[in-house]
Amino acid sequence: MKETVGDLKRGTGIRISDSERSINYDNGGMVAVRSTHYPDNLRGEGLDLVVLDEAAFMERRVWAEVVRPMLVTTRGSAVFMSTPFGRNWFYELFQLGLRPDEPEWQSFHYPTSNNPLIVPDELDTIKRQTSTHVWLAEYEAQFTDDSGQVFRGIRDAVVSNPVTTPQIGHHYVAGVDWGRDNDYTVIVVIDTTTQTIVAMDRFNQIGWNLQRGRLKAIVERWKPDVIWAERNSIGDPNIEALQHDGLPMRAFQTTARSKAPLIESLALAIERGHIGLLDDPILLGELSSYGIERLAGGGYRYSAPAGLHDDTVMATALAWYAVENGSVSIDFS
Repeated sequence: MKETVGDLKRGTGIRISDSERSINYDNGGMVAVRSTHYPDNLRGEGLDLVVLDEAAFMERRVWAEVVRPMLVTTRGSAVFMSTPFGRNWFYELFQLGLRPDEPEWQSFHYPTSNNPLIVPDELDTIKRQTSTHVWLAEYEAQFTDDSGQVFRGIRDAVVSNPVTTPQIGHHYVAGVDWGRDNDYTVIVVIDTTTQTIVAMDRFNQIGWNLQRGRLKAIVERWKPDVIWAERNSIGDPNIEALQHDGLPMRAFQTTARSKAPLIESLALAIERGHIGLLDDPILLGELSSYGIERLAGGGYRYSAPAGLHDDTVMATALAWYAVENGSVSIDFS
């Protein structure tokens, strides 16, 4: 166990343990940092003060079953700090602090704009480039009912009478998400002139040659300027084969880092009415159920609910990426 020894200003000895993440005072006091990943590991003697950072992302029982009982004998205090994440147990505690009949509780609300070190113009820029659910939670510190919902304004973005034939003078791009057995391969074509989805093909359980053939048929009809396709695992050989056949393929490597801005860009486009959607039940259903999970490290994980698909979401996101970036590749490494 690595330890260092230092002195307080008045000469009181302290012992700092890096491995235990604690500061121990000679008078018996201790300050420690603990993870709530395994709540039962927190159980122990009474506490005088506990600070739960990013409390909204902890399990409810961390407070109710583990931490609160440790404050009873000492009549200790608790401080909860967090970005909101839906109206969960952290929201319920926040409401206690607003009630005059709960004098032991106090609640405080600090949006990012309260920080004097942040330039207002910077926040204006961020707001223009950020989807609503992230802006409200991360910058406005607001509780919302749908913090887990990624795409808003889906029904408003649906085009009632979409043009389904190529138009003279218009340009087109496409996005492809590969699948074969359980997942689906989805091809989405967007008219960059009107920024509207004009075609979508979705299929599975057919071989790669047939899949590439269906993509070639769409290319022959719409003649897209560029096609962005996911390259992960099965994507690479298909992209290479199609490039060899002269198709304007571009490879997109989907990682935790690259997926977030890809999805956020599509979410922002739908919210702001910048993209027109097909009135397709599978597409609209996948967009509606697509979820977001806040990670302990502060980032987000985007995915479909367990057992459901997100193939049309990813293909649409890649097609919209083509609208915004064309053939320009962005390095997320």
